[in-house]
Amino acid sequence: MKSRLLLCSALLSVLVVGGAWFTYLTLAAHRSAQATEPSAAQRPAVQTVNGETVLVVSREMQRASHIEVSALSVITAAPARTAYATVVDLQSLFDLRNRLAAARADLDTFSAQAANSRVQFARSQTLFDDDRNVSRKTLQDADAAMQADAAKLRNARAALAGIDAMLRLQFGDALAKAAAAATSDLYDRLQTGRAAVVRMTLPVGESGEMPPQRITVDAPDGAEVVAQRLSASPVVDPAVQGEPWLYVTARPLPAGMRASAHVPAMRELAAASLAIPARAVLWYGGQTWVYVKTAPDRFARRFVPVTDSDNRDIIVTESFNASPNTSPNASLHAGDEVVTQGAQLLLSEELKPQGIATVCKDPPECDD
Repeated sequence: MKSRLLLCSALLSVLVVGGAWFTYLTLAAHRSAQATEPSAAQRPAVQTVNGETVLVVSREMQRASHIEVSALSVITAAPARTAYATVVDLQSLFDLRNRLAAARADLDTFSAQAANSRVQFARSQTLFDDDRNVSRKTLQDADAAMQADAAKLRNARAALAGIDAMLRLQFGDALAKAAAAATSDLYDRLQTGRAAVVRMTLPVGESGEMPPQRITVDAPDGAEVVAQRLSASPVVDPAVQGEPWLYVTARPLPAGMRASAHVPAMRELAAASLAIPARAVLWYGGQTWVYVKTAPDRFARRFVPVTDSDNRDIIVTESFNASPNTSPNASLHAGDEVVTQGAQLLLSEELKPQGIATVCKDPPECDD
């Protein structure tokens, strides 16, 4: 009997110790799991501050999410305009250049013949006057030859002038001069296919002003090709209304191609603008937005009206009102810090379903 009691006591002691050990291990594992989970204070929270949605992100979470910001700077830039451009087929330019060379050769030939005919007529006239040393028929033949050669010379001059006029009427003064010159780097580049000519048409309402010396044209491969102004175009594009100008590009382009030309505005139209890094801009709801760091742990999404982009910076006015659905004070200014890395993560956190707390600058107004 006594041995049974001792055995039961031993078994009971083992069970108690085992239960206590199991409970200790369970509580330790639970505390360890809690230690590895981020605290509620570290998780992003969405609030409404003075009518503007604000995302609260702790500094620890910002570091863990690799969120980076960049301060906006003011630049003075002339906004670029978009115009229509067409690559001109230069085959007729080359043909007219060949015809011009042939007409000049004819002019030289007929000039020599006319000069020789005049000399022959003068000699015959002298001999005829000197006691009829030549017959009247010889004198008449010399006169006829001189008149014929003079007529050929006039025709050659008219043909040359006509070809020169055709060049100017089709291709403008700059290209006409290049084609007429004995040597021309511009014509050589065009003839060898190292450059192209585009006809850029200024939009309606902007004709009359002198376009810039340099523009850029969108190439088929997506690159922007620099083009230098040549002269006004005497030929208009029937599909585009406006004032046409001829530009020569720095690389060849397919003849007949239609492209967009980016035309910088005149310098006097330049204005102070904000350059927003393109990587800071994100699309949501069919509009462009940026996240602005309003406090060390607060970010607000604000509307960005894109006016121009050069694949590096998106240019906007220095200060503008935000979208009508946001607070009137939500605008961008020089020195504002915008998120350049992690903006999409912030947008995802903002759009997550969660309770939204309301915070006011003046607490008594929140008593209702």
